[in-house]
Amino acid sequence: MVAVIIAACVALLAVIAVVFCTAPGRMPPEAKRISETFKGLNCAHRGLYGEDQQPPENSIPAFEAARAAGYGAELDVQLSSDGQVVVFHDDGLDRACGVAKPVNSLSREELSALPLFGTSERMPLLTEALGALGDAPVIVELKPAGASNALLCEKTLAIMREHGRTWCVESFDPRIVGWFLRNAPDVLRGQLGDLPRNYENQPRATAFLLGNLLTNFISRPHFVAYGAGRRPLTARLCMAMGAFKIVWTLRPEHDTAEFERANDAFIFEHYSPAPRR
Repeated sequence: MVAVIIAACVALLAVIAVVFCTAPGRMPPEAKRISETFKGLNCAHRGLYGEDQQPPENSIPAFEAARAAGYGAELDVQLSSDGQVVVFHDDGLDRACGVAKPVNSLSREELSALPLFGTSERMPLLTEALGALGDAPVIVELKPAGASNALLCEKTLAIMREHGRTWCVESFDPRIVGWFLRNAPDVLRGQLGDLPRNYENQPRATAFLLGNLLTNFISRPHFVAYGAGRRPLTARLCMAMGAFKIVWTLRPEHDTAEFERANDAFIFEHYSPAPRR
């Protein structure tokens, strides 16, 4: 009997710990207002671009096309070596620019000289991307920057405050999302996640924690943007506790209607769903 009681207590404590670790944050009024703007909205991943990179992802024409089509947009930001906030997805320049160097090793001027995917387009500053997007809602993904996380957060926040339209922030790095919890709690913030097996560059234990959203106690996100497909129980628990639900990245092969029913908003690429459902 004692063993049964001890086992029950241990199980109860485990449940409490999981709930504590995965629980989302409460939305303040301004974040709630912004979340309502995103509800039902389809957001073009890195702007509206094709598989042939015509126009290139995260380029001014891609953002202009997303705005013209009535979509929201998702974009990625990181720092150049001279501290400028640039819009670019990969850590390295190999895939998009054919240069075997990390983005943060080059200055803004050096980066602007590199063609994107062999086109005449160049890597934009965040301010330039926002100019192309106008009043379109924007999801800003902050790429992990290690020791420069705080600087990236500070500079991005200042630019987005100046932008003053509908926007939110997200990151795979809970420390970045946690920075906004501490320093800008009114901003709608989200935790990006995916199945643990998809965190290829992370130790297994770290991938398990991130993929199961067990780091939410660091960031208390208002929304969860999770990869398309099966979601672990902990992710579903977080959403059941009130987290706004976004799915990424939907492509032509996915059942759009099914994902629309199950999520508040979604991020897509390589096709053109209705801007809003």
